[in-house]
Amino acid sequence: MMTKEDYKRKVIEAIEKRADELKEIGETILRHPELGFKEMKTASLVEDKFRALRLSYQKGLALTGVKAHLPGRSKKMHLAIMGELDSILIPAHPFADPQTGAAHACGHNASIAGMLGAGMGLLDSGVMAELDGDVSLMAVPAEELVELEYRNRLRQEGRIVFLAGKQEFIRLGLMDGVDMVLMFHLHEADPVKKIFTGATMNGCLAKFIRYKGKESHAGGAPHLGINALNAAMLGMMGIHAQRETFRDEDCIRVHPIITRGGDLVNVVPADVRIETFVRGRSVEAMQDANRKVNRALRAGAMAIGAEVEITDLPGYLPCLKDDRLDHLFAANMAALLGTEAIGQTGHQTASSDLGDISHLMPALQPFVKAGKGNLHTEGFTVSDPRLAYVESAKGLALTVVDLLWNGAFDGLSIKGGYRAIYAKEEYLKLWERLCQEG
Repeated sequence: MMTKEDYKRKVIEAIEKRADELKEIGETILRHPELGFKEMKTASLVEDKFRALRLSYQKGLALTGVKAHLPGRSKKMHLAIMGELDSILIPAHPFADPQTGAAHACGHNASIAGMLGAGMGLLDSGVMAELDGDVSLMAVPAEELVELEYRNRLRQEGRIVFLAGKQEFIRLGLMDGVDMVLMFHLHEADPVKKIFTGATMNGCLAKFIRYKGKESHAGGAPHLGINALNAAMLGMMGIHAQRETFRDEDCIRVHPIITRGGDLVNVVPADVRIETFVRGRSVEAMQDANRKVNRALRAGAMAIGAEVEITDLPGYLPCLKDDRLDHLFAANMAALLGTEAIGQTGHQTASSDLGDISHLMPALQPFVKAGKGNLHTEGFTVSDPRLAYVESAKGLALTVVDLLWNGAFDGLSIKGGYRAIYAKEEYLKLWERLCQEG
């Protein structure tokens, strides 16, 4: 009779046979980046791979998402392995799309390759027939919270409610019945460590702000105008004046950009638009900072005699960790890479929509240190394709084996020890309230 370790070896061998294919998947996505809720080419690639694996799948989920199902021998648990379809906007990146400026400067190309590779290993090895639970492979859109004005239009059109893909998956019921989620995120290379577990992350509120003034000739009659750009600048200075009131332990980050500063240089600006996040380590810290930000924004309008419209939009909840899932993944990666390659990290002030998932069920998101350059810059790309696309897939698949082996003993133990922060309906009402309180 084959043991769990025997099947783990079969999983490793199966993924190793697909190594070149996984690298090709990751590099193909790298060269064809797409922004959130527009990931048609990447979703099509995922569909092609699901068909080649003879998997039935759903597509067009939250506009572009794709989901396939791998049945186990019993239904004791249901795990999801996630990959992220989207990129960000960095026109100067060497692999940026020349038309859109989209670029994979955050490593989501690796997460899709890893998700697919894990599924391939579980299927090709035959281990799914020995596991006491099902697995869903999910290619999820729009993790990066960008193009707020565009996404708000999608909301107004009724095509989405949330601005990020995992939240839409929750709302649409695609996470109903799922017990836990596994994925990873690419990160900058480390001189020694290749894997970091233990991260928590900030949450955030998203904001779209529009200042309305009055047009006039900027040279001939500026006194007849109301300068919306001046109002916006005062509003942002008001935000800066609040920074000393943010507590260090709350990890507040506010970073506005002006997306429209006026129409013509010789016309007093009458339509000025800003996008920003208000990030914090807890929901309460986000709310407190957001009230201060809104107060400052309104003060800028009042000082100039302009009007301001502030739209608070759903961002992300803070990302929680699960030490037991981290331990399983770290142990599997230590077996693959050596114990010296495994490290621990702490709180990160960036944000992820996996935070929302982590308030409903156990969630895994280790950092795979296979990138070079800094995240979200023109210099970031994959430096270690084998680690990014192949070894990461092995780690996910081996963790699934641990969770679902022997009557899903480990998985059920982790599930039983987890206490959800919110039920689904409570979660949805929370975001409705957060977006009305500013």
